[in-house]
Amino acid sequence: MSRPTVAVSGPFDDLRSRHLRFLQEAARLGELTVCLWSDQLIRQREGKPPKFPESERLYLLQAVRYVERVTLVSQLPEQNPLPQLAGPQPEVWAVTEAQNSQAKADFCGPHDMPYRVITDAELEGFPPTPNPPSPSGAKKVVVTGCYDWFHSGHVRFFEEVSAYGDLYVVVGHDANIRQLKGHGHPLLPQEERRYMVASVRHVTQALVSSGQGWLDAEPEIAQIKPDIYAVNEDGDKGGKREFCAQHHIEYLVLNRRPAAGLPQRSSTTLRGF
Repeated sequence: MSRPTVAVSGPFDDLRSRHLRFLQEAARLGELTVCLWSDQLIRQREGKPPKFPESERLYLLQAVRYVERVTLVSQLPEQNPLPQLAGPQPEVWAVTEAQNSQAKADFCGPHDMPYRVITDAELEGFPPTPNPPSPSGAKKVVVTGCYDWFHSGHVRFFEEVSAYGDLYVVVGHDANIRQLKGHGHPLLPQEERRYMVASVRHVTQALVSSGQGWLDAEPEIAQIKPDIYAVNEDGDKGGKREFCAQHHIEYLVLNRRPAAGLPQRSSTTLRGF
């Protein structure tokens, strides 16, 4: 039985956990199409440019596991608050409480389109990581990190690393990140950071570390039994290379580079410290 096509619409600028929770809940209703506002439309509707350009917002949304397709829209017709789509037409329109309006509800009625308001209460919390998948026969690859201000650079790293096998991401726990990086870190609690990482389609499973220091993921690595431990150039430190040699794990260092056409991003630059 085919699932209905569900549409959501918005700028999705500076992608955060609240956006991902909304997309996840909307995707429970059917196959999810995101009508992504172009830079031009954001300027028209909000009177200022987006923080992140449409190419980067598009790249991020296409990497979200709850999203079936993303359509870039440049205008919202006055008599049709739902953007016109070139592909399959939506059968359900989902909005947040903040996006809800009588005009949208009135539009859906004559079109026999269910109008679903996903409440703030439904978006609370961060669902746990699903049970580990059955072995695919591919190699297991583990990466570790803070992943505090999630950005396109993280997604690109996951995308590259996942080409080597099933990707397991171990997110540093709050106390250890604070010890390693100092006051003000992390910005987001560990369960929120784990949830955001787990929302990326390139990631097989995301976990929270339980050890200490630069090798805080050692207990999780013992559980996962990876074939490869991958890092970028910034992460090539803290005894990881030596640890892998001792445990007969392949150590892979990748160059830090953005996806084609996108700017270089770092959490430090985005948060300002």
